[in-house]
Amino acid sequence: MRAIWKGSIAFGLVNVPVKLYSATEDHDVSLHQVHNKDGGRIRYQRKCEVCGEVVAYEDIDKAFEEEGRTVVLTAADLKSLPEENSRDIEVVEFVPAEQLDPIMYERPYYLEPDSKSPKAYMLLLRTLQDTERVAIVQYALRQKTRLGALRVRGDVLMLQSLLWDDEVREADFPALDSDIRISDKELEMSSALVDSMARDFDPEAYTDDYQVQLRQLIEAKLERGDSLDTEETFGVQAAEGEGGEVIDLMEALKRSLDKKRGGAAAGSKSAGAPKTAGRAKSKEAAAEEKAPAKQRARAKKA
Repeated sequence: MRAIWKGSIAFGLVNVPVKLYSATEDHDVSLHQVHNKDGGRIRYQRKCEVCGEVVAYEDIDKAFEEEGRTVVLTAADLKSLPEENSRDIEVVEFVPAEQLDPIMYERPYYLEPDSKSPKAYMLLLRTLQDTERVAIVQYALRQKTRLGALRVRGDVLMLQSLLWDDEVREADFPALDSDIRISDKELEMSSALVDSMARDFDPEAYTDDYQVQLRQLIEAKLERGDSLDTEETFGVQAAEGEGGEVIDLMEALKRSLDKKRGGAAAGSKSAGAPKTAGRAKSKEAAAEEKAPAKQRARAKKA
């Protein structure tokens, strides 16, 4: 695993240096889009609507629009924000884990001690275990101030980002407001069904059948030879710095050749001198042919 962030947990007067790692990964088979006619790759260009040019990532800024006005925010503007430069995971309070609604949980991260002695790290870990509480923290990551829950998983500290309160929608479904009667018999039968299916949760018992079948389909196509040479799915790309446009190489060569021929033709039509110069050159060439070999050699040296 590769650390995506470095900082420290501010736990009262205790400072715990840590590295942040993503705790999950996507197992989906990676697919891309191609033209169904010839298998060529479909690309999405970042094109400016003002000048029409394709823009490189390093030349892109962010912007905010409100009431017909747009405010451009450069990378320097965003870095000037105090929270953006913060490298602290600040512990705000400790709460019982059951008070956190699961809907608030977002992406989980592992925290690794980033010091020669992990004593402070272990102290915080053991404290969370013994008190059976979760630490509510605030931190900045990827240009956003975030809320998080610091908890223990096995023998590792885990940071789980949380949604802010105003990011959780309220469910308002009129159908649930109606008077629905459920009989004791219906509830009894439903409970019996639950009991018949009740068991301890084992995550390893479940597999993503769609991804397994998709991989089998791909392998079957490969075995049948039903595939393309990957290089053939790419068009001819422009040199770096030319906006990423696709160039018709043959057309470019043809235009260059026509331009050269046009220049040569224009030179041959210049007034006066060419014919005389051509005749004079012919006489000189004839005289040179008649000259002795030594003279020709001396002339060549000169």
